[in-house]
Parts: sequence; C-alpha cells; structure tokens
Amino acid sequence: MIELIEFVVKALVDDPASIVIKEVVGEKITIYELRAAKSDIGKIIGKKGRTASAIRTIMNAVSARQGKRAVLEIIE
Repeated sequence: MIELIEFVVKALVDDPASIVIKEVVGEKITIYELRAAKSDIGKIIGKKGRTASAIRTIMNAVSARQGKRAVLEIIE
C-alpha cells in the first residue's frame, strides 16, 4: 500500500524527495501518515479535496480486498 500511495503522490508533486509515508498498524485499521513539502500539500489535496479523496478511494478498494480498513492522513 505504501508503494501505491508513493507512486501516485510522487507523480503529483514538484519535490518527490520530500515525500515520507509512515504506516501505523492497528488491529483492524491501518493509518498512513503522508508528509510532504509545504509547497506540495495543495497539489496532493487538490481542488476541494478531490485528489485526496480519489487517493483515499483507491486505498479503500485495495484494503477492502484484504479485509482491513485504511486511512490516509496528510500532514504538513
């Protein structure tokens, strides 16, 4: 899942080296903390949050097949 998020996000930003994804695993939920450069946060979130929502939709589809739940937190 980290590779999937990384692939999508690095294609959107100007500084792909600043992308850091941390995985916090719980019993039924896995939280992915995405950190990026301050100037790239807007590109990841998109207009009215549509890009972030699309990334979360893809994550939910993948995690549902595994019988788990995934959450994406975008941190500055």
